Amino acid sequence: MSIKLGSSELAKYPFLQEASDYIQETKFGFDEFDRPEMIHIINRAAEKLENELKGKVYSNLDEYEIEIMTFLVSLLLIKSIGLEEVSKKCSLFEAMRVEKFLSSDLSNERSSQKKRLLVEKIFQELFNINIDFDSKSSICKLSVPDYLHRASRMHEQEWKLINRSVKNGFVYLDIDEAVRLVRNELSNLIYTRIKNMKVYDVPISIKLKADELRKKYAGHYVHRNQFKILDYPPCIKHAMEAINKGENLPHSARFMLATYMLAIGKTEENVIEIFKNSPDYNEKITRYQVEHLAGKKGSHIKYSVPSCDRLKSEDLCYAVRECENLINPIQFGRRKIT
Repeated sequence: MSIKLGSSELAKYPFLQEASDYIQETKFGFDEFDRPEMIHIINRAAEKLENELKGKVYSNLDEYEIEIMTFLVSLLLIKSIGLEEVSKKCSLFEAMRVEKFLSSDLSNERSSQKKRLLVEKIFQELFNINIDFDSKSSICKLSVPDYLHRASRMHEQEWKLINRSVKNGFVYLDIDEAVRLVRNELSNLIYTRIKNMKVYDVPISIKLKADELRKKYAGHYVHRNQFKILDYPPCIKHAMEAINKGENLPHSARFMLATYMLAIGKTEENVIEIFKNSPDYNEKITRYQVEHLAGKKGSHIKYSVPSCDRLKSEDLCYAVRECENLINPIQFGRRKIT
């Protein structure tokens, strides 16, 4: 059996083609998961999934055969649970897990050959990104079009092309930035794999575990789409619609949404409830951040809603005719536009 990547890499990146080849070459059948000795794999996959649903990256690492099987079972569990929100959230946290491992490997691996192989497998084969990686300086460069295609989804100022180092048609990034740039694509890739899975005979042991997890967590997602979007300004409507679809808002959009809701009289609990729709929701972190914005924690200064000019600069403005002459979203609907 030929494996181009080492077993340690397959343990960290079980979504790669070599991992699929490994399962095919072993002739492993789904029905074998009902064998008593496979229960630890199913329990491990369930533990991983529960960590992700609680907003935690599952960083435990084992032998590559166990990791590959755990990854496969986790996909089967998510598919069997059948909740869209669970699929999106777990896909995101699986991508964040990979981000953690990949950043570490590209920073600390001594073998230049291994580093280049990882870059080739993940950046080039998976996402068709032509990236040049300098293993000595740990600086990456990719073409401006490749960069813009991905950075357009990042709303923080640091990702604006004007704030990047650009030379001869290439954008220069450090390792963490390059890896962060493909997180969304990896999350979408895993989500698509789950959605496209066609499993007709799920092993009984996995089906039972999926039923158990569905009963345990289904109630956490009944809030989906319960928030009516009526007379909010278009920037807030857009953010709310994204949350209702289970999309992950950038930090700047979360700041805008939270400060706006607090400004119109929503309680901290109301705002925290809204953010429960986020795939990476973590109650403890969200509560602290909302209370910080409300002036209850940290500096004890209540933060204001960002101005329309600032939202435009952060690509968060979706102005309509009623937005003319406004300088802040909080004014929307409060006075007649002349």
